[in-house]
Amino acid sequence: MDSAAYLASQLAKVFGRSLLQRASKLGFSPGQFPILLELWSEDGLTQKQLLERVDVEQATMANTLSRMERDGLVERRPHPSDKRAQLIFLTAKASDMRAEAIEAAMATDSELLRDFRNFERELLLEYIRRILDNAKHL
Repeated sequence: MDSAAYLASQLAKVFGRSLLQRASKLGFSPGQFPILLELWSEDGLTQKQLLERVDVEQATMANTLSRMERDGLVERRPHPSDKRAQLIFLTAKASDMRAEAIEAAMATDSELLRDFRNFERELLLEYIRRILDNAKHL
């Protein structure tokens, strides 16, 4: 099929399945990876801030954070100035897995792009970034 959206969807599924094999050994799921990336970049975000950064539904975010808390990856702390909000912090377990988790995702990328030359890989990444930027304006 020649639909970019359909092919992107298929690629996301393939990436998720491949990452699942690596991630499960480390103690996280592919659906948790974007949240981990955001918290590794800036720990102590609110759920609302995470929602703005990770494109998922509110209910999905709430469920994922609950599973991450259950699995010992994050902890919630009261917001110092907003009694309705909580801050999400990584646990030591999640902080310690950062390098291995990123390595697992990069290995998945390398596997999927193994026959690409460097300039092809860079072009593909640029095209994907442009598509995602266009999607922000829909």
